[in-house]
Amino acid sequence: MQNRPVFILAIESSCDDTAAAVLKNDKVLSNVVANQAIHGEYGGVIPELASRAHQQNIVPVIDAALKRANVQKEDLSAIAFTQGPGLMGSLLVGSSFAKSLSLALGVPLIAVNHMQAHILAHFIDEENFDKPEFPFIALTISGGHTQVVKVNDYFDMEIIGETTDDAVGEAFDKSAKILGLPYPGGPLIDKYAQLGNPKAFAFTKPKVPGLDFSFSGLKTAILYFIKKNVAENPNFIEENRDDICASIQHTIIEILMDKIKMAVEQTGIKQIAIGGGVSANSGIRKTLKEAESKYGWKTYIPKFEYTTDNAAMIGIVGYQKFLSENFEKSDVVSKARIAF
Repeated sequence: MQNRPVFILAIESSCDDTAAAVLKNDKVLSNVVANQAIHGEYGGVIPELASRAHQQNIVPVIDAALKRANVQKEDLSAIAFTQGPGLMGSLLVGSSFAKSLSLALGVPLIAVNHMQAHILAHFIDEENFDKPEFPFIALTISGGHTQVVKVNDYFDMEIIGETTDDAVGEAFDKSAKILGLPYPGGPLIDKYAQLGNPKAFAFTKPKVPGLDFSFSGLKTAILYFIKKNVAENPNFIEENRDDICASIQHTIIEILMDKIKMAVEQTGIKQIAIGGGVSANSGIRKTLKEAESKYGWKTYIPKFEYTTDNAAMIGIVGYQKFLSENFEKSDVVSKARIAF
């Protein structure tokens, strides 16, 4: 491959964040994200509103990414974009722009799997952050996904466990909604959990065979628990908020850790990496770091800004695909669901 630097412009638009990043090889020069606050009014992401906001945000976000990186569009080696999974309307905004820019500049187009990008974010060159060695176990946890993945190489990944219903991020957000907390509620549960007693209230962990997960039963148990106690004491949530949040978070973390321990036993792999928006949760990060000494694992936790949806993680996948000349034609299609 050529010796001159590779400059990748990456675009991420899978849900409600419009993001663009510029990478020089595996180093991030800029990473810009525009959030969509409007969804908070509705308690969740509204797909039509999300795609309209992407259309408004994409040009200024890409312009900002190029300016912060001090890179001219003529210097770009390739354009990478999120192909899926995600909301179709949102994905189409990003892919359409990427295709147009690739054609206008005469540079390769690279399609990226959003879930692979969460895993490969660990390979961004950052000071004080180690990169995992193959093979390793990845736990990808987000609002839409919960997966245990055996990662043999950059693009040799096998899902060995996943949720059968709700994703873990959904479990956090729906539990927060039951408690009357605003959307997105997951970060608020984390915030209040740090002030409470994680063993104040006991919630039954679902019995799911193998490495798969289920969170719908836990969500229902929390709903009935709150309804019962509020009926007896209308101020129950207000008086016990921190302890309730701590107990919910403790239960969810135990569910995740049980499956990781099982995955280590089954595969013999003791390198564990987490990714996805829920990996920003302080309780999960703390528990995983403690597991290094407790179980003899080597754990990898990405830089905070690379956990939630961002374009830097799309860019690092784009860089790896560029090295192997894994390019797409302009007729490549976006996919709301996409396999590894």
